Amino acid sequence: MLRYTLMRLGVFVGCFLVVWGLVATGIVPAGIGGSYWLWIALLGLVVSAPISYIALRGERDRASKKVVDRVDRAKANMAASRSMEDEADDAARTRAHTQEA
Repeated sequence: MLRYTLMRLGVFVGCFLVVWGLVATGIVPAGIGGSYWLWIALLGLVVSAPISYIALRGERDRASKKVVDRVDRAKANMAASRSMEDEADDAARTRAHTQEA
């Protein structure tokens, strides 16, 4: 997951630098007033999103599989813990019931 995040950040930084160069040379219009850096960051995000979606598809799928595996493992551990609690509760109720009789 960290690898995918760093790759995504790298794509954004690359796009940010390209957009900054385009704005600095006047090819792309600059932001209005004090929004120069905000405009460049916004354009960088807009450009990097589809590039990341296409270029990082394999890495995103691997990261997703790791997350799903982790969630499945956590669910299995919770189910095992829940069944142990149920068994302990049943045993306690049986002991209490036999002591009453």
